[in-house]
Amino acid sequence: MRSLEATLSRPPGGGGSGRDNVPPEEPMAELRRERSVQVGLGFGLSLLAATALGATLWQLLPAESVLPWALSPAAVAGFCWAGQLWYVGYSVDTVPTVGDPWRRLFGLANTLTLVRGALYAVVAGFVVVPAGTDLAWVPAVCYGVGVALDKLDGTVARTVGRPTELGTRLDTAFDTFGFVAAPLVAVLWGLLPMWYLAISAARYVFIAGVRLRRLRGLPVYDRPDSDLGKYLAGVQMAFITIALVPSVPTDLVWTVAPFVLAPSLAVFGRDYLAVSGRLPGWAGGK
Repeated sequence: MRSLEATLSRPPGGGGSGRDNVPPEEPMAELRRERSVQVGLGFGLSLLAATALGATLWQLLPAESVLPWALSPAAVAGFCWAGQLWYVGYSVDTVPTVGDPWRRLFGLANTLTLVRGALYAVVAGFVVVPAGTDLAWVPAVCYGVGVALDKLDGTVARTVGRPTELGTRLDTAFDTFGFVAAPLVAVLWGLLPMWYLAISAARYVFIAGVRLRRLRGLPVYDRPDSDLGKYLAGVQMAFITIALVPSVPTDLVWTVAPFVLAPSLAVFGRDYLAVSGRLPGWAGGK
């Protein structure tokens, strides 16, 4: 005799033997829809958006300035944008997409975050551009607008929309990418000293240290619940934007740079001491 659970689990329309274990069509359709979104975001959207960004920059940048360079900044920007959008697809694949995944991704706050990532990709494209060109103002403008959007998208998420784990991941990923692209351009152009790239490596070193502890089976504690890192990140963004402005005296930037960099590196050091249990007064500390 068929059990009550088996009877209730049969799909609408009944049917003979062999259909009792088939999942309902509606959840299967939802699963296929979400999977198609993930694949589309991970590959199709990345290629489409990267091509669009590269083509737009190719049209906007003066041909007489671009042709002598070994690599086109438009191509580099498109490649970097594709890499960032691949992370978008990866995030959607690992974050549960409840409801409409397209709406969750392309809500107003996340759209502003994605625009910020595109602007940072444009900045990255200028790593192949020599210093002193007529286009030297572009990285400062793009990074500065991206910094402004960084403040705006969080406000929009908290007021118009709602903060999501996906939005947090995108925000962190683009912040990290911006802290690599903008200082690298500034260093290559002589606007910042080489050692300022420590801010670009700091997060990756921190993450590597945490993962190494986990691989070794060592405990990993929580980071201190403090807004100091956020405030210092804002200071870093503002300072890097100023450093990229062509008219700002380079000597002044180099003089101020160590005083801006040191507190941020100190916070990363504090956080690692905390997660490794070496920070006195913190969980696990001695």
